[in-house]
Amino acid sequence: MKKSLVFVICFISFLLIGCKESKFNLGNNIRFNKEENIHYGDNPEQVMDLYIPDKKASEEKEVFIIIHGGGWRSGNKSQLTFFTLSMMQKFPDHVFVNMNYRLASATQYALPNQTDDIKKVITFLKKKLNYKPRFILMGNSAGGHLSMLYAYHFDADKDVKAVINIVGPADLSDEGFKNYEEYSFVEKHLIDAKTLPVKTSAISFVSPVHWINITSSPTLSYYGNTDRVVPLSQNKILDSILSKNNVIHESYEFNGGHLDWDKQPNNTFLIDKIETFLKKTDKK
Repeated sequence: MKKSLVFVICFISFLLIGCKESKFNLGNNIRFNKEENIHYGDNPEQVMDLYIPDKKASEEKEVFIIIHGGGWRSGNKSQLTFFTLSMMQKFPDHVFVNMNYRLASATQYALPNQTDDIKKVITFLKKKLNYKPRFILMGNSAGGHLSMLYAYHFDADKDVKAVINIVGPADLSDEGFKNYEEYSFVEKHLIDAKTLPVKTSAISFVSPVHWINITSSPTLSYYGNTDRVVPLSQNKILDSILSKNNVIHESYEFNGGHLDWDKQPNNTFLIDKIETFLKKTDKK
C-alpha cells in the first residue's frame, strides 16, 4: 500500500513538473533522466519521450519502444505514460521511449508512414545513444500490430530483440476481426496500394502473421477474453503460426475487454510475465 502511494505521489509530481525537470525519482533508488517531445522527424507528430537511467553503467542498455493504440488514426503517447512509469520501476536498467507517430486519415495512409516512423526512432536512438542497442517493441492495439509488423517484416537489420504484443491484431483477414466497426477503414486506408508488391493483397501484406518465419522475433502476447475489438481468435492464429516456425513465444489471457489490460490486476500480471519472458529470450 505504501509503495503504491509513493508511486502515485511520484507520478503526480512528474505530471506537475515534468515539463521543467530533466530528472525524476521513482523511489527505491530508481532515477531517470528524461527528455520530452523530442522531434525525431520533420512532421509535428513525429515526437517521442525518452527516459534514460540516471546511474552510470558500463554495459550498453536495451531499449523499450512503447507504441500507443488508437485504430491507427487516433491516440497519443500520453495514454501510456503511467504504464511506462510502471515498467520503469520493474526495468530500472533499461532505456524507455514512448513515441507518437503520424496518424492515418481519410487522405493519409497509416502504412508505410507508421512503420517508417518506428525505423526513424530506432535510427535516431542509435545515434543518440552512440551504440547499437537491442530493442523491445511494445504496443497495445494498433501499437501491438505495428510492433509485430515492423519486427517480422521491416526489421532488416535485426535490431528487435523481442515483441510485447498487447491486444494487437495479427491476422487482419480473420473473420472475427472483420466485426471491428472500423474494418472498412482498414481495408481502404491502412496501406497505400501503390506500395504493395505485385499480386499481394493489402490485407495480407498488413497482417503480421503473413511475415512470420523461423528468424522472427520472440513474442509475448496478451489478449482479453471479452474483447469485442480484437477477439481471442487472433491469439490462437498467432500462436499457431509462431509455433509452426519454432519462434519463442508466450501468450496470456486477461479477464476483460479491449481496454482492460492495464487495469489491476491485469497490468501487474503482464509486467511480471514480461520480466520472465525477456529472461528466457536472454538465454536464446
